[in-house]
Amino acid sequence: MLEKLDLEDEAVEQSESDIYMRFMKLHKCYDIVPTSSKLVVFDTTLQVKKAFFALVANGVRAAPLWETKKQSFVGMLTITDFINILHRYYKSPMVQIYELEEHKIETWRELYLQETFKPLVNISPDASIFDAVYSLIKNKIHRLPVIDPVSGNALYILTHKRILKFLQLFVCEMPKPAFMKQTLEELSIGTYSNIAFIHPDTPIIKALSIFVERRVSALPVVDESGKVVDIYSKFDVINLAAEKTYNNLDISVTQALMHRSQYFEGVMKCNRLEILETIVDRIVKAEVHRLVVVDENGSIVGIVSLSDILQALVLNPAGINAQHS
Repeated sequence: MLEKLDLEDEAVEQSESDIYMRFMKLHKCYDIVPTSSKLVVFDTTLQVKKAFFALVANGVRAAPLWETKKQSFVGMLTITDFINILHRYYKSPMVQIYELEEHKIETWRELYLQETFKPLVNISPDASIFDAVYSLIKNKIHRLPVIDPVSGNALYILTHKRILKFLQLFVCEMPKPAFMKQTLEELSIGTYSNIAFIHPDTPIIKALSIFVERRVSALPVVDESGKVVDIYSKFDVINLAAEKTYNNLDISVTQALMHRSQYFEGVMKCNRLEILETIVDRIVKAEVHRLVVVDENGSIVGIVSLSDILQALVLNPAGINAQHS
């Protein structure tokens, strides 16, 4: 009899461990699309510079690209493109970046993608949110356009942040999997080796080249004692377009961050001994894309990103490791 009970407990634990996965499989991408949201679409014949100014003016980070000749969406323009252009063409404060001033989006895409035009990764509104999570993590992308296969219209851009927030709305009504009470260390969530970071006096152009070479979305700013004092994210780079100061990239990160338009509440941190439940709450409430993992002295030891968290909540219980597939 005892044995039977043990098995039942195990079965309950097993069913709870994949509860978030099942929740995501039961809901469609359509469920997550807000009733009204702003979606900016650019035609590929638009000048690159105007497109970046439009991203800033609309407070969005990315826009689907429409090619009139093909009558279809062919890609996305993101802050990463802005960084790549600055990184590739910046010479000195004295030289205007012709490519940024004059190029059209299609010219940039031809030069940048050369022959590697891949079809745009997108998802249907009828696909499950589980499929969206898998696609985001497997393709190592941060934005997934939801495109209606019938009308061909782009409805929304799905992000890790939006998916986790949606899950969080329903979490209190669900049984809690045992792993939510385990620590980051026990679950080995996050990156703890070879962390890319910069110093307060690092020039912007150097930070941009680290973004390009290391393919990270944020760089912790670390002082000489190893303490994390700030964070410079790809999103902060768009402020260079807002301020029209992208012609001088020799200034330090600290100088650039003085221009932060939105209120900055400081670097969101955590430590490896905190439990996953606490981490998920903190990252959702703060509406950030990552937490910097620090030791007891406030020195950087790692990074936990939204994709690390979604991998742990949704894909690991399904036995899928999309981060390394």
